[in-house]
Amino acid sequence: MKKQKTVLSIILILALSFYVFSGCSKKTGTDGTGKNTTGSASPTAGSNSPAIKFDYSEGIDDNGLWVNVKAVDHVEINDYLGILIPSDVHTVSDEAIKDEIDFIMSDFAERKEIKDRAAADGDTVNIDYVGRIDGVEFNGGSTNGLGTDVTIGVTQYIDDFLEQIIGHTPGETFDVEVTFPDDYWNEELGGKDAVFTVTLNYIVETTIPDLTDAFVAEKLSSEYGWKTVAGMESFIREMMQRDKLTAFIQNYLVEKAVIKSIPDSMMKYQENAVIRYVQDQAAAYNIDLNTFLQSFYGVNNIDELLELANEENRRNSEIHLIMQAIAEKENIKVSDEDVAQYFRKYYDTDDYSVYKDNYGMPYLKMNVLIVTVFDYLIENAVFE
Repeated sequence: MKKQKTVLSIILILALSFYVFSGCSKKTGTDGTGKNTTGSASPTAGSNSPAIKFDYSEGIDDNGLWVNVKAVDHVEINDYLGILIPSDVHTVSDEAIKDEIDFIMSDFAERKEIKDRAAADGDTVNIDYVGRIDGVEFNGGSTNGLGTDVTIGVTQYIDDFLEQIIGHTPGETFDVEVTFPDDYWNEELGGKDAVFTVTLNYIVETTIPDLTDAFVAEKLSSEYGWKTVAGMESFIREMMQRDKLTAFIQNYLVEKAVIKSIPDSMMKYQENAVIRYVQDQAAAYNIDLNTFLQSFYGVNNIDELLELANEENRRNSEIHLIMQAIAEKENIKVSDEDVAQYFRKYYDTDDYSVYKDNYGMPYLKMNVLIVTVFDYLIENAVFE
């Protein structure tokens, strides 16, 4: 949970939230066993959709407000002071803190390859496989010798694929027999029996170092700014609490607000941001845009993607209107110094030039304004 990642989650209403938080759809280019095979799709050869030149600051003025948009003309929002916050919203359990710490510490796990015992339920194992139906290999049914880590009883593969690995020893090659479900997303495979020739390469065991003040100072200080375990826990608790508060307040505001209209410019901004995002992702995977859309989102083209994203784009636009309306009514403004303080507080840096270059100062101001409005609402909330 890097500081900057945590703060981005605080905002919750950035243009790309639908894609950032939803990840891949259930049709993620799997081979029937759960392994992603998108990287083996046709190489990028262009797309029917033209590339979008998207500027994050386009349509946002120097104060972080939407250009030619007076939000109070588009939304009615009144009961935003004194919001009652239930106790379960503003408290964070020790278990939740532990889960977050465990996640961070997993980056420092030492990996060992075990080859002298049989695989057991719950083991993480590295395997290769080749799938065949009626003796014929099918597309996407092989690891191509690259190996993949799976956890027996946890990783979702079809049928009892992984359970059939139990009892085998690294170095063994054996057959696993499965049946694809009738409603499998790839209709060509649905209901068919398949045989996978599996090689168990090794069992993966990991050890995680002890969490001490010395470890935090040595391994986490430069990236997170923490010096002690107590400081680490305190920051994580604060950020998780902030996440819960902002999510609750955001939902409260959407429920209470009356949206009269959404400016076309704001919806167009959301759509262009979505297009830019998926274009960048397709390029990162080095595959054609439409192939990427089919594999990751189950749609055939940009028009279908925008239809899929329309409701979330409208919600994002509505939230932006609500936040700007509150800023207008309460005369909340942000300056360049406020942006600098934001980066000092959450990013531990005085140099945010890379963000300014990539996103533009108007976009940064808009997001700092949103955080400032949330601060104002939290300060004026009533906690059970």
